[in-house]
Amino acid sequence: MIRINDKITIEDWELTEQFVRASGPGGQNVNKVSTAVELRFEAERSPNLPDAVKRRLKRVAGRKWTKEGAVVVFVQDTRSQARNREIAEERLAELVREAMVVPKRRVPTKVSLNQKRKRVDEKKKRGEVKALRGRVE
Repeated sequence: MIRINDKITIEDWELTEQFVRASGPGGQNVNKVSTAVELRFEAERSPNLPDAVKRRLKRVAGRKWTKEGAVVVFVQDTRSQARNREIAEERLAELVREAMVVPKRRVPTKVSLNQKRKRVDEKKKRGEVKALRGRVE
């Protein structure tokens, strides 16, 4: 079970983990031991996540979100299977926490009339300066 906050927890039955061979350093061991972990969380079917959090999680997860509505976290950072599992769970929890944050609603603003007038005046002055750069007769 992964605890996100006081209200949201991810149960063990919602997670599927699969161990595969990792690429990278590991010597002869890398060809024998499956240390990389692929943690799969069925987010779309999770009863613990509110719909709004699911929608934001889909956007936050990006390419980690599958067509079936699952979040897949792949970790091969260390040579230890147990440590890779912990890292994957931490990353999943961080993704969900990020999705829980409600973004601020943007309030559209207008340019003041005074600022518009200043900009036009500045353009006129600049145009006059450039017009005076012509040939002297």
